[in-house]
Formats: sequence, structure tokens, C-alpha cells
Amino acid sequence: MRDPYQVLGVSKSASEADIKRAFRKLAKQYHPDQNANDKSAQQKFSEINQAYEIVGDKTKRAQFDRGEIDAEGKQRFQGFEGFGGAGGAGRGGGWGGFRQAGGGAGAGGGGFDDILNEIFGGFGGARAKGAGAGMGGAGMGGAGMGAGAGTRARPQRGEDVSVTAKVTLQDYAHDGKARVTLPNGKTLNVTVPPGTQSGDQIRLKGQGNPGAHGAPAGDARVTIQFAPHPHFTPEGSNLRLNLPITLYEAALGGKVRVPTLDNAVELTVPANSSGGRTLRLKGKGLPTKGGGHGDLMVTLRIVLPEGGDADLESLMRVWQSTKPYNPRSGME
Repeated sequence: MRDPYQVLGVSKSASEADIKRAFRKLAKQYHPDQNANDKSAQQKFSEINQAYEIVGDKTKRAQFDRGEIDAEGKQRFQGFEGFGGAGGAGRGGGWGGFRQAGGGAGAGGGGFDDILNEIFGGFGGARAKGAGAGMGGAGMGGAGMGAGAGTRARPQRGEDVSVTAKVTLQDYAHDGKARVTLPNGKTLNVTVPPGTQSGDQIRLKGQGNPGAHGAPAGDARVTIQFAPHPHFTPEGSNLRLNLPITLYEAALGGKVRVPTLDNAVELTVPANSSGGRTLRLKGKGLPTKGGGHGDLMVTLRIVLPEGGDADLESLMRVWQSTKPYNPRSGME
């Protein structure tokens, strides 16, 4: 095999990042899944893998630079001493040391299998097969690369899918369910947890796209969106209602009917209530995380008669002249 630095097109002084970058580029170019009918590309891919096995691993790179192993990762015998007392260790211990180093490069240290998984994750088992074939052809002492060549990347998990589910405030408050239609046409009734707000996501395990070669399916990420309501506006677990009242209800007070997500209830409006005043109806809001419900915040809006009223106009002119007041005092 050629010098691994030459195979990857980098200098001996190249950084780990430069070597990794060069390997990624070449692996993507010559991967068997990209060159199914090109045997020369497949051979090149095998050579690239083996080169990265050497210089992509700190320990092996140092051994190669010191001349302790060759371009295939085999031990170089250092003269006759390799067969002496240390030589026995050189054949037995040295071979075992080589296997250990090989395993280290394949399993850790940013091995090519991890990098290829990043680049070709979508190819799943096909990529693993290609990489395995490349390693098998590396010829690194046959048994020496047995563990690396037999390793197969896990089949790629299916992709996640994203969908939006519109939920009415009534459905959320009463049964906590949302009807979700997935991209594949499948329809599910999904439980919306208490305390959910519009825009929150729910993850449905295994409801995404199927994985390759029997791998697990991806997940479905469901974005909950509350459908607009004609009366209520969500504010966390509370609801806001703008309630129109008459001028005499504001001035004299009294009981008025107020809609809720359940049934209409009576609300006492205190006498002399100004427009914009907010009254609270306990427990008439949305479900909360801790159990129970939020509140319904009722903001009073004083509404005058349509088309005007002559008597009201006369009364207001008397007030203007005899009982003037300035509600904006202190704002100037």
C-alpha cells in the first residue's frame, strides 16, 4: 500500500482536523454506494479507509512516523532483536499489540466508521456493507483486522416528521385530546398534557418515517396550535374575555351573564366600575400542570347605545357643566 499521507493527500505535518477533513472528502467521493459499478472507485475507497486507519489514529500515526509499523499497520521487525527474548514478545505480544491498536482505531479516536456514519447515514446497511468490504480488502494481516472488518454500522433510524395539530380550546379543556394526521395519512388521537401552550411540541415515538433495513422508525413532532376562539384569548393557563357592558351596568352595578368554556355563569359587576376593569372567575380557564384549571379574566368594556340617545346626551351635558371630572389627571 502507498504511504497513507499520500493516499489522503496530506502532509506529514497535517493536523488531526486536516486529516479528518481530507478523509471525509475522499470517502464521500469514492464511497461504493456512490460508485456502484466502478470497481476502481471501490478499491480506492478501501485504500482510503486503510490510510485513515493509520494516520487517523494517534497511536498508529506515531508508530508509523517512528517506523514501527508499515502502511498496512503491520509491525516492522527492528533487526535481529525482534526474534530475541523481546522478539518472542515481538511476534506474540507485538501481534497482540497490533490487534489492540487496530481495535482502538476502529472503535474510538474518531474512527472512519463514525465519520462515514455522519456522511452516509442515509445509506444505512448499504453503507455498512460497503465499508465492511473496504476493510476486508485492506489485507492487514487477515485476522489482524478481523474485528474491524466484521463490524457493521447499525441500520439508520428513520427520519422524524413534523406536523401541526389545531386544537379547540373546548377540546383541550374538556378531554385533552388532539386529532393528528401524519404525513403518511395515518390519523391519531393524541393526549395534550395539562399546561400545554400554543406552540408547544409533543413527540410521538416511532410515528415518523420507517428506518432502513429494519431499523426503528423516527418520531413525529407535533406542534400544538390553539384554534382562534371568538371570545377567549389564552394567556398561559388563564383565559382573557373582553365583556361588553352598558353604561348603567357600569354605573349601578349588577349581575351579568358571562360565557365560559363550559356554560354561561353570572358575574357580579361592582357599582361604579370603569371600562378596562378586570374581574376574575376562578377555575374557568385552561388545565394547569399541577392539576385544576386557570382562571377566566373578564375585562369590562363599556358600550354606548348605537346611534346615540338624546336623553343620555342631555344628561351628559348636565354632568359636564355641574359635575366635571378629569380621569386623565396626572398623565400630563
